[in-house]
Amino acid sequence: MFLCVAIFVIFSPVLSVGGTAVELNSYVAAVYEHRVVLNPEPHIPLSRRDALSHMLKNLDIYEKQAARAAQQGAQILVFPEDGLHGFNYTRSSIAGYLETVPDPQEESWNPCTEPERHKNTEVLHRLSCMARQHNLYLVANMADLQPCPLKTSPTSPCPPDGHWQFNTNVVFSSNGLLVARYHKHNLYFEAAFDKPPHLEVITFDAPFAGRFGLITCFDILFHDPTITLLETGVRQLIFPTAWMNQLPLLDSVQCQRAFSLGASVTLLAANIRDDRLIMTGSGIYTPFSATYHHAKKGDPEEGKLLVARVPILDPLWAGQSGDTREAAGGVLMQSVEPTNSAYCHQHNCGTPPPAASYQTFVSSMMYDPFKFVLLEKTEDNITVCDNAFCCRVQYKWILQNSSKELYALGASAGTHTVNGRYALQVCAVVRCAGLENSSCGQEVEEAESKMDFLLEATFQTKYVYPSVLASHLVLEQPDKLEKSENGKVTMKHSSMSGGLVTACLYGRMYHLDNE
Repeated sequence: MFLCVAIFVIFSPVLSVGGTAVELNSYVAAVYEHRVVLNPEPHIPLSRRDALSHMLKNLDIYEKQAARAAQQGAQILVFPEDGLHGFNYTRSSIAGYLETVPDPQEESWNPCTEPERHKNTEVLHRLSCMARQHNLYLVANMADLQPCPLKTSPTSPCPPDGHWQFNTNVVFSSNGLLVARYHKHNLYFEAAFDKPPHLEVITFDAPFAGRFGLITCFDILFHDPTITLLETGVRQLIFPTAWMNQLPLLDSVQCQRAFSLGASVTLLAANIRDDRLIMTGSGIYTPFSATYHHAKKGDPEEGKLLVARVPILDPLWAGQSGDTREAAGGVLMQSVEPTNSAYCHQHNCGTPPPAASYQTFVSSMMYDPFKFVLLEKTEDNITVCDNAFCCRVQYKWILQNSSKELYALGASAGTHTVNGRYALQVCAVVRCAGLENSSCGQEVEEAESKMDFLLEATFQTKYVYPSVLASHLVLEQPDKLEKSENGKVTMKHSSMSGGLVTACLYGRMYHLDNE
């Protein structure tokens, strides 16, 4: 069995004075990767009593983990998406699991101390008391029923059955007060839930760290609400998720780390553990550090609690001083004017790309066509272009097993349309699954070959998310990340701890999603 929790730190917010640790501008966060107790027949409606009986099994696990987190000094604890009820419900079969979550912006309510104010809120009561008993902020995900019309959107047409059902994050303060409610905006094949009629941009303030923003799972790939939150100055994001891993570009911890680095934010990510659905991968990420867990094949299928001390990034927090954006190394989010033409997304808008000096081929990666060129020399400097979008790697093999492993440099610019629609510019070095060109872009988890490299591309977006994924799904921190005024992003890395699986610059062209 290969069970690990990985931690890497490139900056420590803890100072030692006279032998005593002084925590400066930091707090302790916890996330729990949950092996959810499932309803074996989610398409069959349950009574409220039976649905509660099911959810209490998961709540009992939450209670134990909250106690463990509190013992380790956690001030905020995040549980995953779908962690209380599970998956694959229909709109009607989830009815017994629904509770009406009041809007904290409309009323102040502590379910633990005032349980009778709202009926049928047993789950809210239990979560509130959990936060209160263990003296920590607590974030959980649950199923919410709201009457129609919504107070927040009174003119929106009602669903056919006359009410709304939302995938919902709830946040409780350390005394049990309900302080935030967020309805997931970007649903991913969730027949039980409605998309909110209007975008919700939800934040809350914690006395130990300042402002946090709320997103859920699929939201992380889209402008709304994620980038909208960042544009309001939010630097700390809460991310409950039920993420199905997909290599080579969107494994859970790979995506989480890339977003934290690219956006220069803290991300508290709690995932589900379900081997059948390829769900695992949670972490506590800052621009400086990552504490994460990713189960491997053969590991026991069980939950995992992560606890880490992290720096406060909220620039408005009372205890913060200086320019937190610069301190956090927000180079990849510096202001760059995007090219707004859809034509520029896929075609030449300026200097023609250099003539190809290597034989290229097309292979599918993540359901998208990529232009690839093989990395066949001991060291080289290679460019591959997908129309006007060009990707370059300068590399030197430190350890190479060319008889067993094939590598390629790939570039793709276009709109992804499978299981979601979003515009991309992607530059990546990948280990191919076999020794045939057609295997480049397929899923691989292990590798032996190591290289020192410089990977770069010029993007028509400022939203670029970098990642280096090593063998056995281990994250590596790039040695250096740079971005120039013209949109060129450069990632340098050397001295890899394991074989290279993927090195990627993942550009999101949010402004072209609807073209």
